[in-house]
Amino acid sequence: MMIRSSAPVRLDFAGGWTDVAPFTDHERGAVVNAAIELRAQVTLQLGGESFRLESEEMGRSVEIPNMATLTPNGDLDLLKAAVRMYRPGPCRLLTRSDAPSGLGLGSSGGMDVALVAALERALGRFPSATELAHRAWDLEVRQLGIPGGKQDQFAAALGGFHHLTFSGDEVTAAPIALPAGFADHLAKSILLCHTDESRLSGRTIARVMSRYAAGDTRVVGALREMVDLADRLVPALERGDVGEIARLVERNWAMQQELDDGMCTTSMAALEQAMKEAGALGGKAAGSGAGGTMFFVFDDPARAASARASVRDVAYLPVSWASEGVRVW
Repeated sequence: MMIRSSAPVRLDFAGGWTDVAPFTDHERGAVVNAAIELRAQVTLQLGGESFRLESEEMGRSVEIPNMATLTPNGDLDLLKAAVRMYRPGPCRLLTRSDAPSGLGLGSSGGMDVALVAALERALGRFPSATELAHRAWDLEVRQLGIPGGKQDQFAAALGGFHHLTFSGDEVTAAPIALPAGFADHLAKSILLCHTDESRLSGRTIARVMSRYAAGDTRVVGALREMVDLADRLVPALERGDVGEIARLVERNWAMQQELDDGMCTTSMAALEQAMKEAGALGGKAAGSGAGGTMFFVFDDPARAASARASVRDVAYLPVSWASEGVRVW
């Protein structure tokens, strides 16, 4: 029996960080994000006499004889945790990703969702997209012990543009309807750039949230403003107002940098300066920041294309919105 699944990663416009406990334990979080067509993919083949785990994107594989030896040791621990969580029996589990980890695009969340979707199907179960998102978060945060919020898993499970709100363990996902033709216009007006620096978001998240828990007024104020910015982005997207979208994205980036002194690296600052000189209206780090990718919003596709031609020595990633979330077949 062979099962395949895939799930997209996401681009977060505002509110990232406010989906993470302990902030969500005490206050309402809010994120606006959109799924993009860079996908995590899983192939699950049941049967055999052992557990064969393979990660094409990492160039790693392990063969484990039984469940008793399926223990974490820093080598494909996410795949091991998924098998321990679902216990499908001996199998071959193969993953690949269009967006390697460390980019700030929620690639681990996409992989969480694709893994959970395939393993649920292997057990003959058909949970909703929302249920898959919650179980995928449980896999990464509770089973594997990596701190993080839920926006990545919900974007991967649902696809499309969403206004996500968070309170405790509860998540509300409200789709955002863009004007006719604006989604394509916006995609072509955004440049998504790799900074050539990977980052480990778990460490930064733990540091920032410990400061929130301690009542650091700088961190508390920044997080609360980011919630407001996410809420204000919804009508801007619904109107198709590129200028306002860029302004809110830019302000969110300023608030991200209030959270941690390492949020903006030297190369990120240089890239931001180059893009502004090329006409960017605003931009920010994707995800938690401190490396990974940045994206910049221009007033129209022609200006974005011109900036791409003038700002060289940068790795650009495609921006194509994913209207469909997780797929299983």
